[in-house]
Amino acid sequence: MTNHIDGSILTPDGWIAGRLDHDAKIVSVQGDAIAAPRPPYILPGFVDCHVHGGGGADMMEGAEAIRTAARLHARHGTTALCATSVTAPTGDIDAFLDDVAAVMADPATDGARVLGAHLEGPFINPDKLGAQPPFARPADAAQLKAWAARAPVLIMTLAPEMDEDGALLDALAAAGIRAQLGHSLCDYALARAALARGVGVTHLFNAMSALAHRNNGLCGAAFAHADYAEIIPDLVHVEPGAILAARHAIPNLYGVTDATGGAGMPDGTYRLGSLDVEKADGAMRLADGTLAGSALTMDQALRNLVGIGLPLDEAARRLSTIPADWLGLTDIGRLAPGARADIVVLDASLALSRVIAGGHDIPNPR
Repeated sequence: MTNHIDGSILTPDGWIAGRLDHDAKIVSVQGDAIAAPRPPYILPGFVDCHVHGGGGADMMEGAEAIRTAARLHARHGTTALCATSVTAPTGDIDAFLDDVAAVMADPATDGARVLGAHLEGPFINPDKLGAQPPFARPADAAQLKAWAARAPVLIMTLAPEMDEDGALLDALAAAGIRAQLGHSLCDYALARAALARGVGVTHLFNAMSALAHRNNGLCGAAFAHADYAEIIPDLVHVEPGAILAARHAIPNLYGVTDATGGAGMPDGTYRLGSLDVEKADGAMRLADGTLAGSALTMDQALRNLVGIGLPLDEAARRLSTIPADWLGLTDIGRLAPGARADIVVLDASLALSRVIAGGHDIPNPR
């Protein structure tokens, strides 16, 4: 059965006023080009490449926790995501990947589609853990290959100084896994060499050597040389001016939530891997005050980006099309015939009125 949605539609070529027809995929998009869209706004479903949990669940806790988080984020407009690990012992990462594979083998229609895994660590710098549990270790290409055999690994965050001979970067490239630099104290030269290989950057500004006018580090190298980089637009991890500066420097800057179990939940204590994290004042923190992931959802990320000055179409693309492009996926993150029917509909206040994932309406959009 073909369904119809009318409104201002964000297509790959810009806004049109018209109608979108879909079943499980988009059948047609028809209308007239417009310069100034009016509500309802019809956008591609959001694609979150970095999400640890939500709805009270941490994705390291098992398959049902992954499903719980995927349902929560779908209600906030995320239609596809990468389930993200934390730095942990080998056996815990094995179990996490087995759970990712199980969820992918039995997909639900009431949550965001799990595209695969993002391994954040464990090959990160033990002196730049941020809120990662203390299980960092040197790069091991053989271990990466074993993990990739358990479930689709789409992204790995690593510190390049933990990969002294470059063997891990070689293995990631050979496997088609997107490498991202993060949780690193590397210098500018090492970061530049890695970025020249086409790698990305994890949560720009956070847990990395700094942007500076002397003794520049990973962040400075990203400003000068990165093509793709994540940023967390909760306005806590990165202030508005820094987001706007990064937007000018990095062509394909895109938003992620880095959400933890506290996303969509009241203030309280939640888990992040083996750690307890506290939600208060819209942020997630360890007991010592260190930021520990976020409580962000993608609909709020959109409103935040528009609120600091990005046009709605650009903000939407930085939360959908660009992350899909980074993953090499052309069937999501855009409203075009043949793409999956992953769609969000927003009202004049940019509140969600409808979320469609793979042609299915998500219950109770927020």
